[in-house]
Amino acid sequence: MFRCGIAYPRCRWILPLLLLFAIIFDIIAIAAQSGWVEDENAKSHYASMWDQCRGRNDNWTCKSLMEYSWAQAVAALMIIGLIILIVAFIISCVALCCTLNVMILPLVGLLLLIVAVLQIIALIIYPVKFNEQIFEGNYNYTWAYGFGWGATIIVLGCTVLFCCLPRYEDDLSGLKKTKYIYTSS
Repeated sequence: MFRCGIAYPRCRWILPLLLLFAIIFDIIAIAAQSGWVEDENAKSHYASMWDQCRGRNDNWTCKSLMEYSWAQAVAALMIIGLIILIVAFIISCVALCCTLNVMILPLVGLLLLIVAVLQIIALIIYPVKFNEQIFEGNYNYTWAYGFGWGATIIVLGCTVLFCCLPRYEDDLSGLKKTKYIYTSS
């Protein structure tokens, strides 16, 4: 016999875990020194969120991007988003893992929405301003920039889930019987 159903009590552990992955992805994106963009052909120029470097092999000359106001804004938005994400993670752990407090979940959803908006703005400002002021050829956006988008996508998905979960309080607590999507005879 095959049964396929949704086990809502698993959400109590999976959602904080997803937020933990988003925090890790954000830290990787913010702390990456290998760059958010790199020169496509010569590999002689790369830029992270903090600085840009030019050169070859072991001879690199680095210059801070923090002299540009747009780079300061990107750094501030990403760091503020990370701090709010950490607060949302802590609240979600308390609301879902320690005790089931469904009334706090929309607050977590609101915090995550703020994080998503801040990070989307930062991740759009960076390539636009980089291309306007520093662009000198063909560039590729690297894995570190991708981790920033990965964290943002996880946060957007969790925003929807945290806003919808209060409707399923009985399901989350395990008081309601599992709904089976398909049962075979």
